Amino acid sequence: MATIILALTDLSCGHCIKNVKGSLEAIEGVQSAEVGLNFAKIVSDKEPRQFIEAIEKAGYGARLAEPTFRLALSGLSCGHCVKNTEKALSAVENVEVFNISKNEAEIYGEKAQAEAVIAAIQNAGYQAVLLKGENSRPKPEAPAQETPAQATRAAQSEALSDEITTTASDEIIISSAAQTTLLLEGLSCAACVRKVEKALSAVAGVDNVQVNLAESSALIFGDAAPQALVAAVREAGYGAEVVEDENLRREKQRLQSQAEIRGRKWQAIIALIVGFGLMSWDMLMGMSMVSASNRFSWLMVGLAVLAVMLFCGGHFYRGAWKSLVKGTATMDTLVALGTGVAWLFSMFIVVFPDFFPPQSRHLYFESSAMIIGLINLGKMLEAKAKQRSSKALERLLDLTPKSARVVDAEGEREIPLAAVVEGMILRLQTGDRVSVDGEVQQGSAWIDESMLSGEPLPVFKQRGDKVSAGTLVSDGTVLFRAQQIGRNTRLANIIKLVRRAQSSKPKIGRLADSIAAVFVPVVIMIALIAAALWYVFGPQPQLSYALTVLTTVLIIACPCALGLATPMSVIAGVGRAAELGILVRDADALQKAADADTVIFDKTGTLTKGQPKVSAVYCFNGFSEEEIIRSAACLEQGSAHPLAKALLALAQEKGYRITDEVADFRTLKGLGVSGRIQGKTLLLGSRTLLQGRNIDTEIAALEFARESEGGATLVFLAVEGMLAGVLAIRDLLREDTAMALARLHKQGYHLIMLTGDQERSAQAIAREAGIDQVIAGVLPEGKAEVVRQLQQQGRKVVMVGDGINDAPALAQADVSIAMGGGSDIAIETAELTLMRHSLNGVADALSLAKGTLGNMKQNLFAAFIYNSLGIPIAAGVLYPWLGLLLNPMIGGAAMALSSISVATNANRLLKFRPRQ
Repeated sequence: MATIILALTDLSCGHCIKNVKGSLEAIEGVQSAEVGLNFAKIVSDKEPRQFIEAIEKAGYGARLAEPTFRLALSGLSCGHCVKNTEKALSAVENVEVFNISKNEAEIYGEKAQAEAVIAAIQNAGYQAVLLKGENSRPKPEAPAQETPAQATRAAQSEALSDEITTTASDEIIISSAAQTTLLLEGLSCAACVRKVEKALSAVAGVDNVQVNLAESSALIFGDAAPQALVAAVREAGYGAEVVEDENLRREKQRLQSQAEIRGRKWQAIIALIVGFGLMSWDMLMGMSMVSASNRFSWLMVGLAVLAVMLFCGGHFYRGAWKSLVKGTATMDTLVALGTGVAWLFSMFIVVFPDFFPPQSRHLYFESSAMIIGLINLGKMLEAKAKQRSSKALERLLDLTPKSARVVDAEGEREIPLAAVVEGMILRLQTGDRVSVDGEVQQGSAWIDESMLSGEPLPVFKQRGDKVSAGTLVSDGTVLFRAQQIGRNTRLANIIKLVRRAQSSKPKIGRLADSIAAVFVPVVIMIALIAAALWYVFGPQPQLSYALTVLTTVLIIACPCALGLATPMSVIAGVGRAAELGILVRDADALQKAADADTVIFDKTGTLTKGQPKVSAVYCFNGFSEEEIIRSAACLEQGSAHPLAKALLALAQEKGYRITDEVADFRTLKGLGVSGRIQGKTLLLGSRTLLQGRNIDTEIAALEFARESEGGATLVFLAVEGMLAGVLAIRDLLREDTAMALARLHKQGYHLIMLTGDQERSAQAIAREAGIDQVIAGVLPEGKAEVVRQLQQQGRKVVMVGDGINDAPALAQADVSIAMGGGSDIAIETAELTLMRHSLNGVADALSLAKGTLGNMKQNLFAAFIYNSLGIPIAAGVLYPWLGLLLNPMIGGAAMALSSISVATNANRLLKFRPRQ
């Protein structure tokens, strides 16, 4: 697909813009067409000459445009960066249109200033330099006179033009930004995440880093060498491995998770058996005090506990040592300090009992073992919860079959999926899953696309239709040609986008990161201060109390709960969104969507079907419905205008064959068309056309008033100077529009329709749909300004559109939602993209956003409250009033419980049901 910029002449109003846009979108192969008064931007694989001819036939002038100037860009790494730059340029005065890649920008606009454009790009966080030899170029003079072809097509186009337009199909657009995936080992808390992010960010060529604690993975954007990234992580004290293949990554992650669960399970069992045994011995025998008679026994017990600590908790001590060498601290540091101090204190008492008074000779071997056991138990349960949170993405991965049935000169045979290449002819039968993306060549079938789009009903596919990998053949058989395979399929791109979104951080999660950066050092300082206070001011035995407080504070503090609070919610929320047919670009979009209070809808193709249809045919003066439809269709043969298509579609639907020849065909500029069929003179067009020929239209006054009030376009047909019929044409609401908008009203949103159509038509649609406010007559370039004005009033705006035609408004909105249908979906155009063309998806997306943000807040609140209350209680603030001082073992159990509770709460999102 190429982007073509055309300079336009002779356009003077929104009516002209719609004519040109309709002509362009009628050409097969047009992905998108953005039209203004001076320029048209077309994305297509067709030659520019074809578009120029179409515009000239519509009565206007066009030529290939030369950019006013070009800029070299740097710092753009992905589609999101390009979108940010487009958003910045949309606000620059005198910039009419632009074409942006990651490396270059072409700016169009006679009065555009390079300095202003460069400043806007720099303010967006990127760099731009004016290419040498680029100067402002004046636009050429308009053609001196209108060509006959222009005049002819202009008249016909104006005669049938109205507020109804059709939307162009989008295609799947996936950023080609360099992206590296690392599978990590050894991460235990938010502090670990900060260390790895810092290490990766320092590597040359890295633009952005997303480290996911819940999945032990990292996504790195930029052109940095994978070996350098792995080396940076290992230098930071953690393990890393480059995994680009999604199935391989999945298998390695599964094995890693299973190994962790098995290992933590046995470590927990052994440590807890030893810890409970010692605790029971103490409770039953009162043997936790050292005396001359039991010193040797306690020495053996101490060495046995040390062996248990090293075998069951060696990973804590290794992690703490690596952190110490790097001058940092993590959760491992707290566990190692807490259990290590308890064991060293106990062993020192056993070896040098006379150094301590008798009442201070209490031992804490059981605490060291119990703490190791409880934390391992918590980590095991946490790992199981992490597995559950990724189930939604795993189900997407399971959609791709392992093999495909190829048909070639050798016959029909089954081959591994990896052996499929582009261009192969593959067979699908009832019950098969589609292996790769392609186009149907022969046969027909009903395809269940619910796993990708959320649409519950199967879709009929026949020759020329697209099929997507992962969908299921409900009934039928087809032969299709493989077009996108491996990582290029729609399903693979969706999985890639979902994984990237799951690794992203919302703004609320960055608060936890800021706290995690100083959490462990602050906890160690609090523990030392509390122990010193107990040693100086506490009751006897002061040393025992001080040690208890020191150990409990170190153990009860839990940075892992803080680190898991938002990632677990994001993974579950984004995964659940994918199951509902909603693709989330990043977690920040969910937070912004949850805070929104206003939803703006484009009309054509969003609230309506974008396909004008004849809704009523009124007959007069003895003419039959068949005569009216046949005559109108005859006059409109060959026209590409949306309203003409509606007339032709009705004739086809009724089964009427259009065989009559039209003689003396003429276009009547601004009014309609005329011609002779079977010797009779016919007029087709507006009421004004007939009234100008003194044809009585009063007999249709009632129908005209009623249909006009309802927003329909009326086309009048006269035969031999007599009114024969009136056809009402509407762009009908989607079947679920009213229900979806009612759901949004229940959720408390203010609903606005923003359209370039006439006020009358817009108000009619608004009444039928249930819209609160209508802003009509707005040109595409003015929609962004409307959004900006609403934001200045304090509103948080969600814009819902087709993702391309409403690009300026989508870019300006706080949250943009792109509508899609089947394979017609621009994935990277908006923060949220709906895989099915249903407004219920908007209600589902906003409801899920609120649910996910609420879940994040619950997790963060639990983590903050746990640490805010747990640390002071462990330090002994309740002791003066209640005589309560926590045992270190209770601290270890509380720490484990905090992480488990956060993970379990996040997994509730996997069963989230949007509000109806």
